[in-house]
Amino acid sequence: MNFIKRALLSMKARKGRTILQLFIFTIVCVLILSGFTIQSAANKASELARKELGGDVTLSVDREKQMEAQQKESSSSSDGSTTQRRMFESTPIAVSAAEKLAKLDHVAGYNLYSNTQALASGFDPIKSSNDTSQDSSSSTTQQGPGGESSNDTNRPQMVQADLSVSGVLDSATATNFKAGTDKLVSGKAITASDVGKNVVMIEKTLAEENDLKVGDKIKIQSSDEATTVELTIQGIYETSDSGSDAATNFSFLNPYNTIYVPYTVANTIKGSDSKDTVDSAIYFMDDAANISAFEKEAKQVSAVDWDTFKLDANDAVYQQMIGPIDNVASFSKNVVYIVSIAGALILGLLVMMQIRERKYEMGVLLAIGEKRSKLVGQFLVEILVVAVLSFGIAAVSSHYVAQVVGNQLLTQQNATASESTSSSNQRGPGGGGPGFGASLTANTSEIKSLDIQVSLEDMLKMGGIGVGIAFISVLLPSILVLRMNPKTILTKQE
Repeated sequence: MNFIKRALLSMKARKGRTILQLFIFTIVCVLILSGFTIQSAANKASELARKELGGDVTLSVDREKQMEAQQKESSSSSDGSTTQRRMFESTPIAVSAAEKLAKLDHVAGYNLYSNTQALASGFDPIKSSNDTSQDSSSSTTQQGPGGESSNDTNRPQMVQADLSVSGVLDSATATNFKAGTDKLVSGKAITASDVGKNVVMIEKTLAEENDLKVGDKIKIQSSDEATTVELTIQGIYETSDSGSDAATNFSFLNPYNTIYVPYTVANTIKGSDSKDTVDSAIYFMDDAANISAFEKEAKQVSAVDWDTFKLDANDAVYQQMIGPIDNVASFSKNVVYIVSIAGALILGLLVMMQIRERKYEMGVLLAIGEKRSKLVGQFLVEILVVAVLSFGIAAVSSHYVAQVVGNQLLTQQNATASESTSSSNQRGPGGGGPGFGASLTANTSEIKSLDIQVSLEDMLKMGGIGVGIAFISVLLPSILVLRMNPKTILTKQE
C-alpha cells in the first residue's frame, strides 16, 4: 500500500490525535505569523515616523569647552593671589560657515537664530504683573555683580528690556512654530527672502492692546537706547505658551512680548559686532537615520572652528515616538523564537508518544519488507497535512490576532514611555525643576495603532518555520524507534 494512502487512513482512524495536532500546530502558526506581521507593521511605522519627523542637528557654542578653557586659564595665571571669575561669553557663528553646513548631504532645510532683547518705542508691551523695572528706569544708578551700587558714568546706562527679539531665517520652521505653540493668524511668515528687510511678526495680544494690524509700523530700541529700528508688521501670530514663572517679573520673558524678525534685524539691535553672524543654526535632516553621517561630514568643514562650536542631535521627539514601536517589534521577535522552539518540542513529544504506541505497526511493516524511509515519509505526510491545514487557518485569523495584540502592546509601551518622560521632565536636567525636554515632546503625537497587514513574505517565513517544526518533530522521534530491527520491535511488543 502506498505510504501516502496509509498516512491518510491513519489520520482518519485516529481523529482525536489528528485534531489535537491540528489545534497545537494552528496555535503555533498563528503566534508565529502574528509575530512576523507585528514586526513588519512596527518596522513600517518606524520608517514612516523617521522620514516624517526627520531629525534636527544644532550648531552652537560648546559651553563646556569654553568653561574648561577659562578654568585652565585661571589656574595657570602667574599671579596666584588673584582669582579670575569665569564669565559667560557669547561667541557668534559666521553666517557663511553655517550656510556651508546647510549644503551638505542629508540636509532637507535649515534655520538660523539670532536672539536679543529690545525696548518698545511708541507702543506698550504687555506688562508682567510683578515687573517694576520700568518704574525705576530713569535712575542712573547701576547695580554691581554683588548688589553694590555703582555710579560709573563711563558705562552706557542700560534700561530693562521689555521685548524678546527672536531673529530667524524662516519663522515657519522656528522651534515654537514647528511644535505648534505659535501659529500664524494673519499676514505672512518671515522667510529667507526677508533677510535684510525691516519686517516683524508680533503676537496677537500685543497687536490688539496697541490697535496694530498688518502693514502698520512700530519702532524698537536697543537696551542702551543707542539704536532705533522701524519695522513694518508683516504678520500676526498667536501663542499658546504660558511662559515661565520668571515671566511675571520680567516683561521681556512674557510670551506675548516676543517678536519675530529676520536675523539681520536682531543683529542690528545687537550692534555692528554682530553683523553677518548668528547665535545658532539648526539643520533638518531628511531622515533621522542620517544624523551620524551628517555629523561626520560636517566635521570635515574647516570653516567652522570645532574647538569652539559643537553639533547636538535634537532627536528627542523621534526617540520618544519610536521607542514604544521598537519595544513592540523586539517583543514580537522574541515571541517568534520562543513559540518556534516550544512548538517543535511539544509536537515532537506528541509524535514520539504516538510512534511509541505504533511500534507494532512499524515492526509488521518492516517485517514484510517496507522501507524505513517510507515509514518516516508516512509520519511526515501525516504531520505535513496537519501543517497545511494550520497554515490556512493561521493565514485567515492571524491578522485579527496580530491587530489586537500589537495595539495592546503598543498602548502599554506608550503608557510606560509617557510615565518615564513625565518623571524625567519633573526632575529636569539637574533634578530641580521642569526640564527642557518638556517643550520638545509636549506636542508629539504618539503612534497609537499599527497597520497590520499579512504579507506574502510573512506567510512564506511562517511556512518555512512550520515545515521545519514538522520535520524536526518527526525525524528525531523516528530515529529513536527505527534504529531498532523488526524482530526487536515485535518481541518487545506487550
